[in-house]
Amino acid sequence: MIRLWGGKTTKDQSDGQQPEATSGSGWLGRLKSGLTKSSSRLSDGISGIFTRKKLDHATLEELEELLIAADLGPGTAAKLTAGLARSRLGKEVTAEEVRGLLAADIAGILAPVARPLPLDSSCRPQVILMVGVNGTGKTTTIGKLAWQLRDEDCSVMIAACDTFRAGAVSQLQVWGERTGSPVMAREAGADAAGLAFESLERARRDQADVLMIDTAGRLQNKANLMAELQKIVRVLKKLDPSAPHLTLLTLDATTGQNAHAQVEVFKDMVQVSGIIVTKLDGSARGGVLVALAERFGLPVYAIGVGEGVEDLRPFDAQAFARTLLGLDAVAGG
Repeated sequence: MIRLWGGKTTKDQSDGQQPEATSGSGWLGRLKSGLTKSSSRLSDGISGIFTRKKLDHATLEELEELLIAADLGPGTAAKLTAGLARSRLGKEVTAEEVRGLLAADIAGILAPVARPLPLDSSCRPQVILMVGVNGTGKTTTIGKLAWQLRDEDCSVMIAACDTFRAGAVSQLQVWGERTGSPVMAREAGADAAGLAFESLERARRDQADVLMIDTAGRLQNKANLMAELQKIVRVLKKLDPSAPHLTLLTLDATTGQNAHAQVEVFKDMVQVSGIIVTKLDGSARGGVLVALAERFGLPVYAIGVGEGVEDLRPFDAQAFARTLLGLDAVAGG
């Protein structure tokens, strides 16, 4: 299994299976399968558009509309078609060539944000605050990260600070049992900030390597949610002025352009360090990740294309771009 941490590639042999090649061929297969809906939408559309022998303005307009419909966003679509026009306008071009050129340009947009999730051993515990709208896969992502961290001999503690959603607490407790990670929880409706404070106290006392804090994501009352998250940050800083060391925002790819609004909302509430995009396997809107990279420039630490622990992986710009366009991918970073 290729890990998220610090860009290293380590092999997971804990289940007795043969490890994947360093190139991540097994992962690339899952990525291709997960992005099928998104890639089919784009590749089929491009094949339908590029039946003319020469690239003209009418074809470029059709392509721009297709890219917008695939959730790449108006700005990104205009940038990509302008680049294609500069190099190929008036020239003969095939659908395959267009897909290759677009994939290269998209990889260029994504490369600056494709970063490994940083682990800092000087922070003990390293506090990771998980934020995001309920339903984006935040709690499951915490469990998967805990599994991978424990597989690398890191001690993990989890704080169930979404105290209004009983399902989140029980879900984390299941992950805690699976990974051998203590889960700090309180009764429903308890003060989330107080629990975060107690969790950091215990994590320091137990010398845990990482403390992951789940939070509520109820946007129905934005003001209350903002106050709660900001209070959690304040109380953490009373114990460790540098905490939280990472604030990770989970985004559900199936929401498409609504992901932009979610980034804006959470950036107003807390200092977002980077994003994790989930549920790409259930979406035809994988292009939104390109639009997010272009607009916000936030690090994309990981993507999820399935329910399994192994389906949360580091974000590879080149592999993602080529797969999105229906091309064979190789891991490229």
